[in-house]
Amino acid sequence: MRVLVVGAGGVGAAFAAIAQRRPAFTRVVMADVALERAQAVVERLAEPDRFAAERVDASSEAELVELIGRVKPDAVLNACDPRFNEPIFDAAFTYLDMAMTLSHPHPERPHELPGTMLGEYQLQRNEAWEEAGLLALVGIGVEPGLSDIFARYAADELFSKIDEVGVRDGADLVVEGYDFAPTFSIWTTIEECLNPPLVWERERGFYTTPPFSEPEVFEFPEGIGAVECVNVEHEEVVLIPRWVDCARVTFKYGLGQEFIDVLSTLHKLGLDSTDPVSVRGAQVAPRDVVAAALPDPATLGERMTGRTCAGTWVTGTGKDGRPRSTYLYHVVDNETTMREYGNQAVVWQTAINPVVALELLDRGEWKGAGVLGPEAFPPGPFLELLEEYGSAHGVMELS
Repeated sequence: MRVLVVGAGGVGAAFAAIAQRRPAFTRVVMADVALERAQAVVERLAEPDRFAAERVDASSEAELVELIGRVKPDAVLNACDPRFNEPIFDAAFTYLDMAMTLSHPHPERPHELPGTMLGEYQLQRNEAWEEAGLLALVGIGVEPGLSDIFARYAADELFSKIDEVGVRDGADLVVEGYDFAPTFSIWTTIEECLNPPLVWERERGFYTTPPFSEPEVFEFPEGIGAVECVNVEHEEVVLIPRWVDCARVTFKYGLGQEFIDVLSTLHKLGLDSTDPVSVRGAQVAPRDVVAAALPDPATLGERMTGRTCAGTWVTGTGKDGRPRSTYLYHVVDNETTMREYGNQAVVWQTAINPVVALELLDRGEWKGAGVLGPEAFPPGPFLELLEEYGSAHGVMELS
């Protein structure tokens, strides 16, 4: 398989490091607006016959089309911030991403009703992709991605009836030397945490709540322990109801009060805005300034300790007819990913999932046409291959 990776930041670099160990990937081209960043990834891998670097402006559909025509990949992996999704999606033939197109809050009732929802631009084009016999596999990171696969697995194998699918994310990661250092793209973090969270219920449909609403304490496995989680906007709430029969879908993230306070302050000051302001004659988006002022998450691995846990909590009726509450999860230790791959845990945990998905597509074990989420595919082969990669998932039964 030949893959074009658009975006050579933390997740793109981690994807390349994981794919290097799999013989299915015969050619991987890393493309970035900063050519030197793509070249640095390729140089670290030290396999010039398999890995190459190119420059591309991901906001330019024309540049992307030209690069795709020249590289001739079997698939295009979008490893950029979701603000670049539309041109990459429109330029590609077989397309994968780890975050869907951006939402826009309801103009009058943002904390009650959704406006433009996450992924709406892509999902509205499903019929055209299906008629063309092309596949766009959207949201195939860890969350969304593996969390959605857990939901489909629970529906197929563990439950006869599902009441709620609740994605719960928590960690005990610590970054030494910084008072505030997000372990993932701050641009994306601001977007998903400060937008009105989305909830889906069968009887009510989609609705929104205020940011950081409905706090709950969730006990994460493998020693991570109790973490307070709050509602956050995320793609699983859009995707899971399309393929999994359930009554309710939520997403809650263990942010911590300090993180919430920082994000709330950024919002109060208008520093979360993507609308450019004039600064001494230059037009600058405040959110880009915040991102530039903070450390690059991809460089934090050596200062990080701890683990990150992504998982899906499913409640309902088990196959035996009795009430069941099960948390399917994936824990990654930063010390392990740094030692074995040179990538910090959060970006590595995101990147491994498109590697697995592409290998399944290459084998023909996953196939389809249209704009599809991970739930549209059989979960068994994915979880088996994830275990073969040495990163098996866990299952925790709850009372």
